[in-house]
Amino acid sequence: MRNILLFLLVIISIGLYGQKQNNNNTNIKRGEELFNIVWEKFRVPQYGLFAEYYPNSHKPSLTYFHQQDKQAKEVSFLWPMSGVFSSVNILLEVDSAKYRPYLDSMVYAVELYLDTTRFPKGYQAYPSQFEKVDRYYDDNGLVGIDYVDAYMLTNNEKYLTKAKEVMAFIESGWSDDLGGGATWLEGVRDQKPACTNGKATVLALKLYNSTQDTRYLNYGLKSYNWMMSTLLDDSLHIIWNSLLTKDQITSQVQKHPYTYNTGTMIQSAVHLYKVTSNEKYLRDAQKMAEGAYNFFFERLDNGIPLVKDIPWFTVVLYRGFEDLYLIDKDPKYINTIRECLDWAWDHARDAEGLPYRDWTGRNKNENKNPKWLLDASCMIELYTRVGILENLNLKSK
Repeated sequence: MRNILLFLLVIISIGLYGQKQNNNNTNIKRGEELFNIVWEKFRVPQYGLFAEYYPNSHKPSLTYFHQQDKQAKEVSFLWPMSGVFSSVNILLEVDSAKYRPYLDSMVYAVELYLDTTRFPKGYQAYPSQFEKVDRYYDDNGLVGIDYVDAYMLTNNEKYLTKAKEVMAFIESGWSDDLGGGATWLEGVRDQKPACTNGKATVLALKLYNSTQDTRYLNYGLKSYNWMMSTLLDDSLHIIWNSLLTKDQITSQVQKHPYTYNTGTMIQSAVHLYKVTSNEKYLRDAQKMAEGAYNFFFERLDNGIPLVKDIPWFTVVLYRGFEDLYLIDKDPKYINTIRECLDWAWDHARDAEGLPYRDWTGRNKNENKNPKWLLDASCMIELYTRVGILENLNLKSK
């Protein structure tokens, strides 16, 4: 009997994994078209990795590191490449057979960033075959989320194990001083940012959903409560960027607004609502969605929709909007981003088909500017997510 049940479970999982979306959906077609362009233009085949910019001859100073800038190199740093991994995951929902080889390629690629010489093992900012560099907890959160999402799509236990290992690394960055929270960079305790802790919260709750191990739920609750008590603006209902903790005795909230920090907490609130059925978490998610809508979205004088942040940050906010929509069915927030996307497709792409950073298209110089990997790869995910949700809504009618 047990063997029969196991056989049936395997058949069911294969059936689910083999499902296809309606590929005639306009936004799914856009996502797939953009994926082909990104894979062709940014891929560095001799390493199985990707370039930071297209063309790869463009190697500017990069400003997203701790304290000092770094020059772009032969292949990209981890953060931009994670956008490709996330896009492959969402495309697996469109056509699992077609995109499974790309998932294998992305697993190979991300493992090149793994550093096992330090304990606990974790992913560093640049491939370890080239040099030893810093390990950021927020980067690792991205890797963990990509792995747990891949596990939920494929039932491959190796991906779940990887996600658990990432969670262990992030947990090592938590300290109870100043109320809790994990730091940004391993070994440096000058801040406890939303980017680390928001992603860690999402990862922990996804791991709980995948394993039912309550230690992940406990971490998710602990991290969620710290974020909401420390970085939430009670009047604007958005999440600020970081708690600055230079001397570990005093602290100051760094009030820089970015869409993705609110996005991860909307996701987390929805996860907690689904787990606990506590209406408080649903109200939290709805307040933050409205706060983000009011703070980050507006129209130019000519009526063109504008989101006041960079593309990948807005993709993370959309994930939160989407999760909330699947609960309360209020399309206000997802439709706002959909309108921006439709405009961007027609008015904010270059001659190669790569999207501009500014979706309004008002800066015509962007047609000639080099394109950043993350700006392009995240749009694959966003168009595809919108298309999948459109298909879901059609089926439910």
